[in-house]
Amino acid sequence: MKILGISAFYHDSASALVIDGDIVAAAQEERFTRKKHDPRFPKYAVEYCLKEGNIGISDIDCIVFYDKPFLKFERLLMTYLGTAPLGISSFFVQMPSWLSEKLNMRATIRRELNYDGEILFSTHHLSHAASAFYPSPFEESAIITLDGVGEWATSAYGIGQGNKIKLLKEIRFPHSLGLLYSAFTYFTGFKVNSGEYKLMGLAPYGEPKYVDTIKKELIDIHEDGSFRLNLKYFDYCAGLKMTNNRFAKLFGGPPRKPESKITQREMDLAKSIQIVTEEIVLKIARHVYKETGMKKLAMSGGVTLNCVANGRLLREGPFDEIWVQPCASDGGNALGCALLAWHQVYGKERIAHSRRQKASYLGPSFSDEEIEKFLKEEDIPYEKLSENEIASRVAQLIDEGKVVGWFQGRMEFGPRALGARSILGDARSREMQSVLNLKIKFRESFRPFAPTVLYEQADEYFELNRVESPYMLLVANVRKEHLRELSAEEKQAREFDKLRVVRSDIPAVTHVDNSARIQTICREDHPRYYDMIKAFYERTGCPVIINTSFNVRGEPIVCTPKEAYTCFMRTNMDYLCMGSFLLDKAKQKPWKDEVDWKKEFELD
Repeated sequence: MKILGISAFYHDSASALVIDGDIVAAAQEERFTRKKHDPRFPKYAVEYCLKEGNIGISDIDCIVFYDKPFLKFERLLMTYLGTAPLGISSFFVQMPSWLSEKLNMRATIRRELNYDGEILFSTHHLSHAASAFYPSPFEESAIITLDGVGEWATSAYGIGQGNKIKLLKEIRFPHSLGLLYSAFTYFTGFKVNSGEYKLMGLAPYGEPKYVDTIKKELIDIHEDGSFRLNLKYFDYCAGLKMTNNRFAKLFGGPPRKPESKITQREMDLAKSIQIVTEEIVLKIARHVYKETGMKKLAMSGGVTLNCVANGRLLREGPFDEIWVQPCASDGGNALGCALLAWHQVYGKERIAHSRRQKASYLGPSFSDEEIEKFLKEEDIPYEKLSENEIASRVAQLIDEGKVVGWFQGRMEFGPRALGARSILGDARSREMQSVLNLKIKFRESFRPFAPTVLYEQADEYFELNRVESPYMLLVANVRKEHLRELSAEEKQAREFDKLRVVRSDIPAVTHVDNSARIQTICREDHPRYYDMIKAFYERTGCPVIINTSFNVRGEPIVCTPKEAYTCFMRTNMDYLCMGSFLLDKAKQKPWKDEVDWKKEFELD
């Protein structure tokens, strides 16, 4: 049986193909259209999934859509009516697309894909729950979903047992932890639905100055983790903004303008909302543990990409194990609804397996023949390496302080680069964080970089306690034996001066609070990536490298060899390793389409 899952029309549209319960392919539309967080119908992602499955659309037995458009439309109408006439501008922005393509989704799917087979609809948070539980390694577990909003639900919990999922309770719009966090994302000058990572990364620079204000004025948190927002401070129900003038007055002035200087206020706001978010997540988890009696937890939804909260939950929460869907945003719901149909609608058996999601390497791959054809057609100088040479040469280059683009195997499904479409560097370097941020990624200097570490050596460097973190969704502290004793002057560093303080013997991946967002790598998941890091370990005694996504600010992660080469040439990367081919920047012809990215993004 061939089941195609689709998510579309909000953000991060995606498609996933499940054949007889096997996850064959999954990808976000943005990777093909090059429009970040592309919300449009995922026709290119569908094309890829069908190609990967070696089938046509007529071979599909069932298409599943990730939510119920009529229920979402009902919520929008009820909200606009409840706030009229304030929501009139937003109403006229939203309605044309709803009336033309979103409301009659069955007809839209048939038209877009020329498909006349069965079409099913899940609900938004049931899709999240399915994406969390079914690929997890657990026979049974509690399930928590946390995001902005689906149809009406914004958070839910339930249980998964065998091949069945049951949601037990939910929190409903307009009360939303995801929208609360996004309100602060907007207010601190970042883009909603993409800048939440920046807010999380900014938090360690600040002080929890506004925690009491948030809890007194904005949100009423109950002991079971349920909450209610004080809607007089927010504008997302009726308007086109997240916050209003009351919110601005509460926090001492208007929102920060995007790209303007970040002040101590933004740092303190980031720290404060991060602490409140973590408190709510922990309260919810403790309540769910008590109510379900389950020892393990599976999670999904955009809020569960907050890896700092996940790290605290693992350390301080009641559950023995947690598993978070690596594509936890709406894109992952394409996979969730397809698996839901296979197991719950068609009643097919589920066998829990830790590698069911195949380490989230579910996107397109390119053979050496395809890569070499591109290199020859474009007359690009390259050197072909043997399998053993790939590991040793790239390890040597990283040891020498070079920045290496790494394009290997199937592209990742989800927002994190996991060693298939990555930019790599030396975690031991004192300068590498600023080099990567300003000369390669062209993004804000405060943003931390993540390490990839050999799983066998992870506990030597990080406080993980033998926990796997293959999807870069857990934050843990660097172990004390790898930290430096700071001078009195270094301890007094404030704001972004903290960036200049070397805190450990892997400073490029140690955030200002001595934490790191960790990816552990096992050989069975990505042999070539593992072998390269192992070669680096054997050469240097350090099993840790920097791994950041292969893209520049504002662009999706690269998908094809052409995109990888373009990104390589437009930045100050030193080398590019694509398949078996190594490209040296010094040997390349001048780039015909040079872009001054520094000027483009107004970075100093």
